[in-house]
Amino acid sequence: MTEHTADSADDESLAETFWAVASRLRRQTRESLAPWDVTPSQSRAIGVLARHGEARPSTLAEHLRIAPRSATEVVDDLQARGLVERRPDPADRRATLVALTEQGRRVGAAIRAARRAEADRFFGHLDAVDRIELARILRTLRG
Repeated sequence: MTEHTADSADDESLAETFWAVASRLRRQTRESLAPWDVTPSQSRAIGVLARHGEARPSTLAEHLRIAPRSATEVVDDLQARGLVERRPDPADRRATLVALTEQGRRVGAAIRAARRAEADRFFGHLDAVDRIELARILRTLRG
């Protein structure tokens, strides 16, 4: 086997392993959100609003890295469930702010606790040094 071929095989194995882990994490995330009947996008929106407070839908879309119309759909769904509310922006009467309701804050806290517990189970078999190194590598890849 040539050096180039070995590198290609290693890269393929690394990529396959990464995607298998990512797939497992996505599946576990969907399962962990099941009790609240929220999608991963809705959960992320709740998380952004919990961390940053009320925001314009366009700002929420930027945080979520989705198109503004997709953010509108997420907000519509969350509003229909009583988890967020739209308010007029006091700085610009034409603009709207999205904010968590009290129920949305409770659901967000419960989701954070469930996801933290899920992450502890998922990464729990790694020792502290491996967790630190993995976090460093993932931050590097995230850019």
